[in-house]
Amino acid sequence: MHTTHNSPVTYQLNDKSEQAFTLNDAIGKNFSIKATGNIFCVACGNKTKNSFRQGYCYPCTLKLAQCDICIIKPEQCHYDQGTCREPEWGETHCFQDHTVYLAKSSHIKVGITRATPTRWIDQGAVEALPIYKVKNRLISGLVETIYKNYVSDKTDWRKMLKNITAEGNLIEMRQQLFSESKTEMSYFSPEISNGIEQLTEEPVVKIEFPVLEYPKKITSANLQKKSLFEGQMMGIKGQYVLLDTGVLNIRKFAGYEVEIEFS
Repeated sequence: MHTTHNSPVTYQLNDKSEQAFTLNDAIGKNFSIKATGNIFCVACGNKTKNSFRQGYCYPCTLKLAQCDICIIKPEQCHYDQGTCREPEWGETHCFQDHTVYLAKSSHIKVGITRATPTRWIDQGAVEALPIYKVKNRLISGLVETIYKNYVSDKTDWRKMLKNITAEGNLIEMRQQLFSESKTEMSYFSPEISNGIEQLTEEPVVKIEFPVLEYPKKITSANLQKKSLFEGQMMGIKGQYVLLDTGVLNIRKFAGYEVEIEFS
């Protein structure tokens, strides 16, 4: 799903002709999504029996840099060792400014991103606050690793979908973490330290999601096990559509050919 940071967030999907339609229009209506059984790799476009890493065929998971472990764990970047799967891709995507941020969802967490506020929306955060600007993905991962000693880097997706939100002030948390991590941050080499800019004046970004009613109990749909998912759409949060019959993680089924109807 493509997102736009409006109030509330606007969600869009593309059909086969690449025409976008606004999924928010289905909220409050009867909604159905049916998997046809066809799955196509989001990278090469080839038809595949199984989807890996949210939409890739197996050969692409082995050869593409965007499927390497360092995408999940950027502190393990191995570009300087000459072993990057796609050096040109790495130079374009990893060697540019990244943001280390705090976000409030099921609890206060730390994360990294290139595209803000898209990442925060995808995680279902209701508030987010940039705390560092760094010059590449490796450094963002090193900083995040330090901050994981103080706050989690995970979101409890069940609590997020129930709208159970952490308490706390992100501005105050930023200052507290700056103080607590000062010694560890000082251990970086000058080369790394020169690529880190502490952000002290950034405002908190607030995010509102288009939801009529949050579920009290989470029942997760799986298009691999049951091809049809239908009910009344109650809203959209993160990358989930919320029906009165359950929830569906749209991103999990990237590459799946589906038929969508609502009325």
